[in-house]
Amino acid sequence: MERFQLRNALAFGFCAIIAFAILGYFLRDAAIAVKEYERTVTAKGLAEREVPADIVIWPVSFTLASNSLDELYASLEQNTQSVRDYLLARGINAADISANAPVITDKSAQSYGGPDAPFRYVATAVVTVYSHDINTVRGAMQGLAELGKKGIVLTAGNYDSQTQYLFTGLNDIKPAMIEQATINAREVANKFAADSGSRLGKIKRASQGQFSINPRDANNPHIKKVRVVSTVEYYLAD
Repeated sequence: MERFQLRNALAFGFCAIIAFAILGYFLRDAAIAVKEYERTVTAKGLAEREVPADIVIWPVSFTLASNSLDELYASLEQNTQSVRDYLLARGINAADISANAPVITDKSAQSYGGPDAPFRYVATAVVTVYSHDINTVRGAMQGLAELGKKGIVLTAGNYDSQTQYLFTGLNDIKPAMIEQATINAREVANKFAADSGSRLGKIKRASQGQFSINPRDANNPHIKKVRVVSTVEYYLAD
């Protein structure tokens, strides 16, 4: 009986040793496979596209000065109408034209104005064009000298008088640009893998950068350059 139990114990121990050896072998291979699977490469892909702006905001700003407040308001009304007539004659829709309330400064009420100021009242008025017809508005910009010949003193260079060009169609081109950026990232990663004697595996993680919309150059603010960079990390395999 004791011999039988001893024999069974030896057999069980031998089987256990074999089982542990087999398990160790598979665990070692699994560990090696996992370690190899952790090899990655990170690449960035760029996508750029030039698009025309689809909205223009054009403020036409002018100034007036007078010692009579009544005369100043009358001149403001007349000049505002002259600007509006000019814009309409240039093909801009009436619905796209709006006039802001004028800003009037009383020089005599300001400490830095002094009693020797040539005019007591100075007014600034803005007529704003908000339009989708970029070409028509840009054409009207070229003929502003006509307003100057009528005695309208146009102001430029101020923040409030800067023309803005907007592009609002980002959602329409976003999927294609993300796809292009991802393709470019994969091309870069493939080159790296080939140079290192590896091949590219699946994507481990990916992140999309922010889209930027900027003028193509200083002389063509109505043409926008849309840009996005995607970062993609791939697994490497031998």
